[in-house]
Amino acid sequence: MPLLKLRESQIMKIHYLTGICAVFFVAIHILFRIGMGMSFNESLEFHNVVANYHNIYYVILLELILVFISIHGFNGLRIILLELKQNQWWESTITILVLAAMIGVIAYGTRTIIIGSQL
Repeated sequence: MPLLKLRESQIMKIHYLTGICAVFFVAIHILFRIGMGMSFNESLEFHNVVANYHNIYYVILLELILVFISIHGFNGLRIILLELKQNQWWESTITILVLAAMIGVIAYGTRTIIIGSQL
């Protein structure tokens, strides 16, 4: 019996939802960059990027992008790895390793966002 029991249809719904949300929030992120009243290249200069981290809405947006893309990406990796081999032990092991990696990436990314915004 798998350690983490979700039906594959539920996992795929999560995968589709996180993909749609990731596209939506990345589009908002790009609009933030374009709507700064300067060229796109100027918006990527160091002092402008650091200034963005002091905008709480931008910080929340970055965190949402981090979470949705991490969940979507690691779930996609999980799906690919489950196609290589199919048995209970492999599925449980891959699921646990992918969840651990996903949590690690989200934690490290959140740490970076917090340090950048000096919260």
